[in-house]
Amino acid sequence: MQWNDDGVTFRKLAVFLAFMHYQALPEVAQAMGLSVVSVHRALHSLEEALGCRLFARQGRQLVALDTAHQLVPFAQRSLAECQRGIQRVRDVAGQMTPRLRLGCLYSLTLHSIPKLIIGLKLREPRLDITLTTGSNRDLLHDLEQGRVDAVVVGAGAANTSPGLVRVPLFDDELYFAVSAASPLADAREIDLAQMQDQSFVGLSEGFVTAEGARKAFEQAGFTPRRALEVGDVFTLINLVGQGVGCSLLPGRMRGFNPAVTLVPLRPRYRSTQTIALLVPATRESEWSLRALVAECRMYGAQAAG
Repeated sequence: MQWNDDGVTFRKLAVFLAFMHYQALPEVAQAMGLSVVSVHRALHSLEEALGCRLFARQGRQLVALDTAHQLVPFAQRSLAECQRGIQRVRDVAGQMTPRLRLGCLYSLTLHSIPKLIIGLKLREPRLDITLTTGSNRDLLHDLEQGRVDAVVVGAGAANTSPGLVRVPLFDDELYFAVSAASPLADAREIDLAQMQDQSFVGLSEGFVTAEGARKAFEQAGFTPRRALEVGDVFTLINLVGQGVGCSLLPGRMRGFNPAVTLVPLRPRYRSTQTIALLVPATRESEWSLRALVAECRMYGAQAAG
């Protein structure tokens, strides 16, 4: 194979990066609005243009070779520089860049939101995204007041208004969070009713996790003794790791701090949070929100599978 620089296009690089992200031809096709055949053709054409193989076939699947992994950072920089150049030209011409104002829970910035944003940028590279973090209550108020265009929050009965389009992403369960140095960290499960003598660190009102914890403690029949109440989940989990107190935390926080262990609660105290995208129904047809809804539906399908 020989190098053919005429065959390397930004479109092919975008398809390539989408495949490296999704690792499946059908998902790339859905994300980019292409057919599976077109995606496969673009990847094969990129290989021909580069003069080397990027993928190997295992059964019906394409598997990225080391050459593909080596190309990723250069392709990312190339597309990013091109996007910055386009933006500069539009700024000089006085054109506005489409912007999406997205709100989300603090805890979702660990895994879910970065993955959603990557997928959304692959769908719509021209879209600028502004991210706002906060509690469930604050984010819903921002959505109502028009300060954000959409939110990813804990979706309960209080926000199932017919005026909102709801796209579930995943369900998450509350766990007993304790310092890894505590003897409780070795338990197979926790009987919350037996934890009355423990000191707890909690989130302030308005967070979906705080609401789930309140219901769990009601089920256990006691009001927890609070050492501290904080306004974000990252401060909370660090305090737990330092042994300030125990807490109840969603499973999505697992692994954030190795000094913290999440132990399952006994079945009677377990509660589940549904994390979902909420979009005003009156704005669902806007192209930026259509792309966000499509990406969230794909995320939800992957989580369910």
